[in-house]
Amino acid sequence: MDRLTLTAWQRRCLERQLKTTPDARLYRRTLAVLEVGRGKPIAALAGTLGVTPRSIYYWIAHYAQDHDPTALRDDDRSGRPSLWTLKAKGLLGKSLGQSPHDLGYAAVQWTVPLLQEHLRQCLGLRFSDDTVRRELQRRRYVWKRSRYVLDPDPELEKKTTDSPPHPAFAASDRSAG
Repeated sequence: MDRLTLTAWQRRCLERQLKTTPDARLYRRTLAVLEVGRGKPIAALAGTLGVTPRSIYYWIAHYAQDHDPTALRDDDRSGRPSLWTLKAKGLLGKSLGQSPHDLGYAAVQWTVPLLQEHLRQCLGLRFSDDTVRRELQRRRYVWKRSRYVLDPDPELEKKTTDSPPHPAFAASDRSAG
């Protein structure tokens, strides 16, 4: 199936999908079907799109069954199961309600690495820093860096010296010679 013949209506439907889809995978598949319909060789197209020729053959076969552009959409996938079980979420919420110092850590504020370590010790699971940050963001926690703020020095005026007179003004007070 190196050749695919598209009618004007099929081409318009594919071009409309190409213009409106926000999905990069669907865009690539639709573009591949359109280019094969225009007569571009599959091997060259595969190299251009960075896929195997076998993938393009599959996409063409899916499209050719009903000539429906939606057949090129990606099926839903389950993906990797989340580490955030109810137990993990509960522990995170409980931990954020307490000071790390109260739990035996040498810190007064939670940091992402400290939360990672705490979750690893309590649950035996390693959460990445991005995973912890995303969960904190879902809970609408905002991280701010703490900074030291010192009280103003009450004796600051005594410590500053009077500024010397401007040299141009000081020279006019002297006599010549």
